[in-house]
Amino acid sequence: MAAEVVRVVVRSSDAISREGLESFLRSSPQVTVPAEREAADADVVVVCCDRFSSEVIAMLRLAAAEKGAPVVLVADEITGTDLLIAVECRVVGILPRAAVSTERLLHAVLAAASGGGVMPPNLVGELLKHLERLQSEVLAPHGLNASGLTPREVDVLRLMADGLDTNEIAGELCYSERTVKNVIYSMTNRLNLRNRSHAVAYAMRTGMI
Repeated sequence: MAAEVVRVVVRSSDAISREGLESFLRSSPQVTVPAEREAADADVVVVCCDRFSSEVIAMLRLAAAEKGAPVVLVADEITGTDLLIAVECRVVGILPRAAVSTERLLHAVLAAASGGGVMPPNLVGELLKHLERLQSEVLAPHGLNASGLTPREVDVLRLMADGLDTNEIAGELCYSERTVKNVIYSMTNRLNLRNRSHAVAYAMRTGMI
């Protein structure tokens, strides 16, 4: 079966940059650049800018709200602080503007479309530092890990995934049934999970069980 073609929309205040990026993309049979009226159905959004300004952030947030598609950012400069904001806006790929080529752009776009991402090594290092600070300064003091779960919640989830009911979980962990129910209620309420099955699925997706 033929691979599905990735629909990519390019956003830039600079018409020359936009046309250049679109030309790179059109050179590949794996990618199509739809007409503006079909932009809402894009699989990936490429945003090109000189710097990560407030206007660019606003555009990214709007794109994330309207389309929900992953973003590849082509920028002259981005700092570690900017990186966190970019990630919040669904940016999964960052390419230095001066180093953009057809091959690099296509690689980033296809990676984004398949759920992956591409970032320069120095920015990956910055992101890891921010995550470490988040873990040590925000999550750890509250007994949480990066998934937003406490060790006790993870224990309960593992047993739920094994098919145990509330009474059986209480027996395994030497808790009261009320304690187990409170753990489940607190976890599902805090993380906006619909029910026990949703909670187990969430834990599996985050790699906790």
